Amino acid sequence: MSDLGATRDRISTSAGSVEILRLDRLPQLGGGDPSRLPHTVKILLENLLRRVGTRDVSEADVLALSRWPEPAPDASLAFMPARVLMQDFTGVPAVVDLAAMRSALARAGGDPERVDPVIDVDLVIDHSVQVDRFGTPDAYERNIELEYERNAERYALLRWAQQAFRSVRVVPPGAGICHQVNLEHLSTVVTVRDGVAFPDTLVGTDSHTTMINGLGILGWGVGGIEAEAAMLGQPLFLPPPSVVGVRLTGELPPGTTATDLVLTLTQMLRAHGVVGRFVEFFGPGCSRLELADRATLSNMCPEYGATAALWPIDAETLRYLRLTGREDRVELVERYAKEQGLFRTDGDPDPVFSEVLELDLSSVEPSLAGPRRPQDRVSLGRVWASFEEVYGERVAAERPDAGEIRNGTVAIAAITSCTNTSNPSVMIAAGLLAKRAVELGLETKPWVKTSLAPGSRVVTDYLEAAGLLPYLEKLGFALVGYGCTTCIGNSGPLVEEVAERVQADDLAVVHDGRRFRVYTGLAPDTDYELDGVAFRTLPRPPGERLATVATVNDLHFGEVECGVIEGLEPIAADKGVTLSQLALAWCMAQPGVTSPIIGPRTLAQLEDNLKALEVTITDEDRARIDAVIPPGQMVSPFYEAEFGPHPYRV
Repeated sequence: MSDLGATRDRISTSAGSVEILRLDRLPQLGGGDPSRLPHTVKILLENLLRRVGTRDVSEADVLALSRWPEPAPDASLAFMPARVLMQDFTGVPAVVDLAAMRSALARAGGDPERVDPVIDVDLVIDHSVQVDRFGTPDAYERNIELEYERNAERYALLRWAQQAFRSVRVVPPGAGICHQVNLEHLSTVVTVRDGVAFPDTLVGTDSHTTMINGLGILGWGVGGIEAEAAMLGQPLFLPPPSVVGVRLTGELPPGTTATDLVLTLTQMLRAHGVVGRFVEFFGPGCSRLELADRATLSNMCPEYGATAALWPIDAETLRYLRLTGREDRVELVERYAKEQGLFRTDGDPDPVFSEVLELDLSSVEPSLAGPRRPQDRVSLGRVWASFEEVYGERVAAERPDAGEIRNGTVAIAAITSCTNTSNPSVMIAAGLLAKRAVELGLETKPWVKTSLAPGSRVVTDYLEAAGLLPYLEKLGFALVGYGCTTCIGNSGPLVEEVAERVQADDLAVVHDGRRFRVYTGLAPDTDYELDGVAFRTLPRPPGERLATVATVNDLHFGEVECGVIEGLEPIAADKGVTLSQLALAWCMAQPGVTSPIIGPRTLAQLEDNLKALEVTITDEDRARIDAVIPPGQMVSPFYEAEFGPHPYRV
């Protein structure tokens, strides 16, 4: 059997020498030649090689992956990330689990401090800020005060966790969005542990964890159980990797942005099909994109369905490390990456991929996503035409008057999201647009809830240094917080005037969300995004309403179209509940459904959930409901239009 210990070697830097596991020695030990492997596979291969001989990795596993893409049905791929990234929504349950384990161990007479993550855990508090105050100089201060008031108990727990667990690092509220903080500050690209250098890798409890792929770091989003298991030393067992290479050529035309590029890429990858696969970028076009643009493209992995979208380490990676104050990392990163064949240059031979797609950057044009789905890219000049195509006669006779609130009125305008606010080019563009608007005397309508919620304090620093922040503030885009706001439904209540009109006249306006549909009782049917400014419109005939239906998955709410509302109202009235409570109770009564929606965002929703749990759906109720809605039709048709058959369709 091969002695893979012979791959151990040392390299020297000005800070001292470190041990590495050399991939280029594998051919001498019976393995394949790693030189033409995708960088994604090389990182996974090093991960196995470094842990060979442990419970989860055999020499046969290492040698099998080194011969990729040859099939190896008997080999396993036990990936162990270097660290875990969490935000507070998912971090609090994880900390509670760890605390419970400590309590159980103490009750059993053991040492509770033995319960401690075996890998580093970064927990960024960014999901609890809400836009209560906006458009005023004190909005940020007031919103963060309210955040601390609402979350005092949770934050006390997280503060305890930071001092109780050696491997847990907590980033406090008001610092930024976890993915941007990870990109600008937390990531090392190459990690050293116990004198051994290896690639920085991670899993995160958020789908946009893939943003870090733009820095040459392999990582992706996982569920809370998987993340906790990794924290406690359990690897993730992966299927044989399928890696789709995207060859980039040319450069972006003037007037186009990373947002236009990512919409084009999303459309291409969704059409091809990359769900559950790795994507890796290569070719001379890579050198034409700055790291912020790369991060934007990787951030959108959830929209095109890939596990990860890796940009190999190259000169741009080193430049970004210097730019963000990590000069001390550059020498090690460059030396290690070049020794391991992980440093990309334009002259490299093309890696061998499972498949290769081509994208000419010069073909990208200004675009928006919409009007309904992220893969439906619309060129800027066709936005209104696409709107009319979707709604036809519903909008033909009604063009909103600029002076009143009607169907289709924009009610929330938010400059936010880790996807865009990490990218200086689009943020500066937003500032320049605001400057020109102010100079022309344009004003924001009083019913529009405006907000600026960047993912990092760096954003406001450079907007202020460029003299653009005052123009944004003049239009109402004052700083409201550093964190996830409108993206995840934390935009707070609508302007009172809008809320009153919505209730009185049953209007349809924007209400929360980001690049794709968010299923709430006031959800819109159209959804456009342009360079970090998300805006939604929807004309809907008067009297039409939607009933919220929980579908067990806390990320999605179904919708029942207006035609069935009248038939459901008597059933709800007889049971003394609202339509929302009846719908949730009905879903909870379906076979295989065992729990209500997790993590309600508002007290009202929590009360709905609790009330629904007390509602009994009898056979008579089922018959009455089935007479109104055929079985299986209470799942959102929009969900299925985007993602295929719903997993909980009955």
